[in-house]
Amino acid sequence: MNLELRDRCVLLTGAAGHLGKAVAGAFGEAGARLVLVDLHAKALEAAFTASPTTALVAANLLDAEGTQRAVAQAVERFGKIDVLCHLAGGFRMGETVHETSPATWDFLFDINGRTLVNIARAVVPQMIRQGGGKIVTVGANAAQKGAAQMGAYCAAKSGVIRLSEAMSAELKEQNINVNCVLPTIIDTPDNRSAMPETDPARWVAPRALADVILFLSSDAARAVHGAAIPVAGLS
Repeated sequence: MNLELRDRCVLLTGAAGHLGKAVAGAFGEAGARLVLVDLHAKALEAAFTASPTTALVAANLLDAEGTQRAVAQAVERFGKIDVLCHLAGGFRMGETVHETSPATWDFLFDINGRTLVNIARAVVPQMIRQGGGKIVTVGANAAQKGAAQMGAYCAAKSGVIRLSEAMSAELKEQNINVNCVLPTIIDTPDNRSAMPETDPARWVAPRALADVILFLSSDAARAVHGAAIPVAGLS
């Protein structure tokens, strides 16, 4: 199975997070050129070192024009975008549906849904011009069914899945694969701190999820379109 991505340009959103760092590491080992995007430049600089094969780009993905500028920087630097991995997103829970505040609703749909629409609007025309590409998004296993006090989150992440499926239907004839991964709890320091009595060995290791994303971004997944793939560990 060929998972080498030597000289492919990979644009990765949410790069400074725990999953982003694992995914960037996996792509770096596969030989890819990286455009690492996150909201804050200082977070990127703390996590990564810029190099001839790695560009650090601070951008607010809720700003459509700023997102366009970030993608233009990537294309100017490396000439193309072969892979988009959209990891940016967010989580909140605790409110019942009838008590969900407008602030929670807007936050979850903006950070999970609107960011995807904005980055797709910026990247997809470039992929069409260059003749193809791969797009991988991150939904959530919880998005497959509603859960108490998680209604807004489940709905927002379900939206990511549905948008990914719609994009696949629109773009597969243009040699663009769009797929989505659905992790359960990811083993991060934040989650360990929030759930100290839970066994993190049953969660999804960031590198294990990164390996699935790497596969979907490779030529080995050329026949996979519109999939929403659970990555559940032992949970």
